[in-house]
This record gives sequence, C-alpha cells and structure tokens, in this order.
Amino acid sequence: MADPKGFLTTGREVAPTRPVETRVKDWNEVYVPGSLLPIIGKQAGRCMDCGIPFCHNGCPLGNLIPEWNDYAYREDWAAASERLHATNNFPEFTGRLCPAPCEAACVLGINQPPVTIKNVEVSIIDRAWDAGGVRPQAPERLSGRTVAVIGSGPAGLAAAQQLTRAGHTVVVYERADRIGGLLRYGIPEFKMEKRHINRRIEQMRAEGTKFRTGIEIGRDLTATDLRKRFDAVVVAAGATTSRDLPVPGRELRGVYQAMEYLPLANKVQEGDYVTTPLSAEGKHVVVIGGGDTGADCVGTAHRQGAASVTQLEIMPRPGEERNANQPWPTFPMLYKVTSAHEEGGERVYSVSTTHFEGDEDGNVQFLHLVEVEFTDGKLVQKPGTERKIPAQLVTLAMGFTGTDTANGLVAQLGLELDERGNIARDADFATNVDGVFVAGDAGRGQSLIVWAIAEGRSAARAVDRHLTGASSLPAPIRPTDRSLTV
Repeated sequence: MADPKGFLTTGREVAPTRPVETRVKDWNEVYVPGSLLPIIGKQAGRCMDCGIPFCHNGCPLGNLIPEWNDYAYREDWAAASERLHATNNFPEFTGRLCPAPCEAACVLGINQPPVTIKNVEVSIIDRAWDAGGVRPQAPERLSGRTVAVIGSGPAGLAAAQQLTRAGHTVVVYERADRIGGLLRYGIPEFKMEKRHINRRIEQMRAEGTKFRTGIEIGRDLTATDLRKRFDAVVVAAGATTSRDLPVPGRELRGVYQAMEYLPLANKVQEGDYVTTPLSAEGKHVVVIGGGDTGADCVGTAHRQGAASVTQLEIMPRPGEERNANQPWPTFPMLYKVTSAHEEGGERVYSVSTTHFEGDEDGNVQFLHLVEVEFTDGKLVQKPGTERKIPAQLVTLAMGFTGTDTANGLVAQLGLELDERGNIARDADFATNVDGVFVAGDAGRGQSLIVWAIAEGRSAARAVDRHLTGASSLPAPIRPTDRSLTV
C-alpha cells in the first residue's frame, strides 16, 4: 500500500488547465505542461490498495491500478511503466481520452472523491517516454504467418502490436492518408496532440508492423483478394456510419455530420490546409448531440472564432451526483463540464430539432426546436414551446449506427451482421468466414477507447491461437462483456 493514510490526509487534485483566454487561441492540449508531476505522488498515495480493487472491474483492460499507483507514489517510474504496459498498449491515449470508468468504480469513491487514476496513468507514461523507457519490443523469431488488420484505430493498432510481438507479419490497412483512425481525425488536437500517435507508430514500425495508408479495403483492394494474400484478417474498421437527422431542411448547406467537420480541422493542424473549408469563424454554430463528440465540436468552433455556440441534447440534464438507480461501482450518467464547455457556449437540454430554415441561396440560417419530455416512457413534444435559434453551421454529433457497408468490405467477404448492424462474431472474435476476425466498434458497436484496446488485445489472442494452435497473449475481455452498468 502506497500511503496507509493517504486517502484520509490528501484531497483529490486534478491536472490544472491553461487559462481559457490563452488556450482558445491555439490548438495545444489544454493542460498546463508538467503540472502533474509535483502533485501526482501524493495523488497516487490516495489509493487504498483495496482487498478487492473494483477499479479492475471498471476497466475492461484489467489495468493493475493499485500496483502502478504504489510505484508512482514511491517514484519507481520504470516499474510503474512496466506494470502499466502489462495490460495497456497505449496508456497515453487512454490517460487523455478515456472517461475513466475505473474512477467511477474506485472504492474510495463510495464516500469521497475517487483517486485520480487517469492523471496517474498519463504521468507515468509521459515520464516513461521522456526518459527513453518506451522501446520497441521486436519478436525474437518470426512465425511465417501473415495477418492483415483493416483499420488503424485503437482496436486495430492494439491487435497489430500484439500479433507483431507474437512473431507474425502484420500489415495494417488504413483508408485515410494517415494512421490513427478516429484518434487521428476525430479527436481534436487540444484533447490529444497527434505527436503521441506518431511516436507509437514509429515504435510499432521498429517492431516490424507494416502500414499501408490510402487503401480502402472493398474499393481500392477487394476484400476477397486481401483474404487470399493473408493467413488471417482482423476487421477493425470501426462503427463509422453516423446517425442522421431526417428532418426538413437537412439538405441545406451548412448542416454536416461531426465527422465531416472535425477531420478538416485536424487536417489544418497536420499542415494539409491553411484554413479549414468548413470554418465556424463568425458563424452561429449549433451542435446537436450532448456527448464527447459534440463537446469536441464545441471546442473546435471556439478555436475557429464562432460568433456563438449552442449545444442541444434531447435528454434531460443529468444530475451532478449519482442517482439511486446508478449505484457504485456502476458508471453513472453525470453532468459533465469538459474543457470545451469551460470555454463558453450554451447547453440546452430536453429539446428536439423539428426542422432547419435556410436563405434563398440554400444556406442554413435557423434551427427550429421544441421542448420535449418523457411521458409513460415515451418522448413527447411540449405544446407551445417551439422556437428558433440562429444557426449558420450545424454539426450532427448523435453517435454511430454500425460499421460501413457501402464500401463493399462486408459483402465481398460475405460477413454476417447482427441485429444492431455490427459484424457478428462468436466467443473467439471469429466471424462466419474462416480466418476472419473482428475487433473494436465494428463488432461491439460504438464504444470507448479503452474497450477498443481491450478488444484488439483479445482478438489478437484468438488470431494467434488460430494460426499456431496455442497462444500466450492476454485476452482481457470476451465479445459478450459489457460495461459495468445497471
């Protein structure tokens, strides 16, 4: 145990953010660089080293949280990094982007603020990188077997790294021009600078993983040809079919999916554009959807100089404390103020968009909405609450409905889908086609980055066993496992 009295003597302290007026003028990460190390030892010391650490249950990776908390408290950073990497290929991603179900399940969180697990995690890995402690782990020998991984998001990258280290020759195919999937083009720079992805890719290249960008399987290369070239295929293409809003005026210019808007802003940071073709500068921006992707749109609009930003959510505003029907250690639905919300804008709950209004040139100018409420379990409109708000740029951030079937990948391989539009798989992550496996959102549906990495690691074990008859790779989850909720 790190500090036997730490949870009694030390209060929770999180990473400080840079002043709003400063950070909205750039695209750097919002946190004050280097601010965690002076406080993180005491924060790690708040961990109680529980006899039954429920943080393990909250985290699908089964991260060894009490162990690396103890090492961080004792400033044994090398040992902390080793324990961190034992279960997580990319802790610098999860430490920045994961909503931390582990903290929701922290035993200390029953009656006190939980341990700052994410902050400890990111401190350990950032220090490991700075100290040169993250090195390539090339296999001692090659198996002679080949694996294609379709998609380079967290699930695909985790599967690829595990299989490469097991000795297989792995090629990752990505339809975008850069590796990273939604990590690259869906997550704004102010949430995670892309240098973190770049150095992981270089580590993986040094280990032997090969990358092919700008190749969409199903269009640029048929899935059947790919299957013939490789001994096994892992489909980790994500759940990229965005949920649409079929209301009058949807066709107006200025109404876009979030994943049409966000990637262009990221391409500016990559140097592909001087300015984005879809800028919020000087416009009244409305973001439909109250989740993390919606918050990403809010923060992006602030940095582009929007005249106003309004975020709409059809559900009621969550409470700031756990409801009785969301007891510990489940992940509660709480009112969350992200760094983007700190920067301004208005959040409107319990409203539904009825239609868009445009000008004579076909550009959106107003959004018409109505208040809604749940009655007998159904969402109904409240008469007399209709109104309109200015909207010259609208982004739809309402989630995703399943994997992409338009590019031919699913049909060409003959893959079966489940009732939710995801690629069906058995208990070993295997599809109905021999030698073809599925990992991440393509099989699970829209989920969290930590679940994607866990899926990639587990699918890698299944592939390794399929190719060699046995595997020593870890498998933290099963395809049927779900988040710890009620």
